[in-house]
Amino acid sequence: MKTIITSSFCRFGCLLSLLLVTACGKNSSNSPEAQPTFSLIPSEKFIFKSFVDCNMAAAWIGDTLRIFPGKYGEDPVWGDSRELKYADGLNADEVFLTPHEKFIEPVMPANVPVGTPGLHGAVWFETVYQDPNDPSGKTLFGIYHNENYPETLPYDEATGLGYKNENWPQGLRGPESAAAVCRIGVMKSTDGGKRWDNRGIFIEDLQPRMILKPHNTSNTFAGGVGDPSAFASGDYLYLFYGEYSYPEVYDSAAYNPETEAAGQCISVARIKISDLENPEGRARRWNGKSFSALHTDAGSPIPSLQIPTEEGGGPASGKGQYHWGPSVSWNYYLNCWVMLMGKVEDYSWRGSSIYISFNTNKDLGKDDHAIQWSKPQLLLTRPGRVLWYPALQPLNSPEDIANKNTCLNLGQRARLFVKDSEANEYSSEYIIEFSRPR
Repeated sequence: MKTIITSSFCRFGCLLSLLLVTACGKNSSNSPEAQPTFSLIPSEKFIFKSFVDCNMAAAWIGDTLRIFPGKYGEDPVWGDSRELKYADGLNADEVFLTPHEKFIEPVMPANVPVGTPGLHGAVWFETVYQDPNDPSGKTLFGIYHNENYPETLPYDEATGLGYKNENWPQGLRGPESAAAVCRIGVMKSTDGGKRWDNRGIFIEDLQPRMILKPHNTSNTFAGGVGDPSAFASGDYLYLFYGEYSYPEVYDSAAYNPETEAAGQCISVARIKISDLENPEGRARRWNGKSFSALHTDAGSPIPSLQIPTEEGGGPASGKGQYHWGPSVSWNYYLNCWVMLMGKVEDYSWRGSSIYISFNTNKDLGKDDHAIQWSKPQLLLTRPGRVLWYPALQPLNSPEDIANKNTCLNLGQRARLFVKDSEANEYSSEYIIEFSRPR
């Protein structure tokens, strides 16, 4: 199999790669069959005018496209936030160009006091699953990324939940800041996202697998699971997410960076759609053979998405390179799944490239189909910049409007969005166009 890469320089030092990719052949990246191609086409620059620090969750409510960017909740390091808002539009261009002052704040569940069951820490909506049994389209399940600290979720001996403020690693704001721990949870709305009710935690990693001083020097997470993208297949909701914890009980005396790296990168879990109302304890992670690892146990990452040591791969608690932040969509033109992801290349989440991978198996529940992803291919790189949260979004086209396409369901052409973290700008300068195998 041959991969051809054509590169050219464009404005802002952007190196744009047009690739023949290992996409939607019969099985995986090892398929000998002809592969589809994709290209990035420069377009008018779209600058999103509100706060984005996650995947862009969206759903069509009737004839209105509604998006849910932003952050909500308590955060002792970065400050409490009420930036999780929504905006509406009759098409993708209209909603993505909504001025910040036009966004509306939904009614969110309040953070509860320390030691009380309920919502702790801050949340970001990453995916919205729309209940197909509700003809109004207003029943939504928001899959959220949740961050806590020993201060907001202290360790509880009785339940084993929470974190001990002992040898805790530092966070992104320097020695005086604490590293966060991420979890993934579910909220529900029955009015199209205007009001949300917290349903509980989908999956999480507990204190024994947190990576502490002296080994955790990354200025990122102490551990946890986060940055998810979720999609329904059959009776299940499949969750693709970043795994940042030690795969065994962390013991500073027995710590091994190779053991850590082997248990990290992008992983997958699933939960029955019927369990989204009451998700706690119901999800199962992929353990290398089946979806049978408990929601708090270490799973097994997707092997093809891990970066080998000889290619610079390493543990998330240090300077190792790894892929993160998946954004998954079903492409009905190619008849396969498409995943975009970032790449950490240095401390503090620094990384200047975006990658793409494909999975040809429509039924993610059969055999090991959920982990049959092609080796990531370079999609976009901007040397010297820090690129986060890549995603494909629909266009202002008759096809996308008629099909009510979102980031979860797309066709031959889509708009590529990415956040330039240092510029604090979420924008799009390219349209991606796919071509089927010849």
